[in-house]
Amino acid sequence: MKVLLLLGFIFLPMAVHGKIFERCDFARRIKELGMDNYHRVSLANWVCLAKWESSFNTKARNYNPGDKSTDYGIFQTNSHYWCDDGKTPHATNGCGYKCSELEEDNLIKAVKCAKKIVDQQGITAWVAWRNKCQGKDLSGYLKGCKL
Repeated sequence: MKVLLLLGFIFLPMAVHGKIFERCDFARRIKELGMDNYHRVSLANWVCLAKWESSFNTKARNYNPGDKSTDYGIFQTNSHYWCDDGKTPHATNGCGYKCSELEEDNLIKAVKCAKKIVDQQGITAWVAWRNKCQGKDLSGYLKGCKL
């Protein structure tokens, strides 16, 4: 019996942790990927958005029971509209990616999808940006980053 319990424990799924960026490293990376002033959205706004959406964690996930969708990755991209997780009802996959691809540590696909979202809906598409960043002094988000 003890052996079976031990074997059961060994095969339990383990939590998957993504890369958690340091603020300035995240700012540098998304600047390299063309986010600074993309669609007239400053780099500080993107850093603020990611701070409050995911705490800079590439594997952050948040389930939304209302529409049975999930938000994925560093920008918390929603599976109902922007990516395919294979389980969200009536999903449209506007970015053309699997949701898991938006959790990659290199941020390339997450940034491409965020650009598409801001192209179509603006930065106000993100609730965390509206609640935590809009109309605020965001200079602290880039302070000390030497960009």
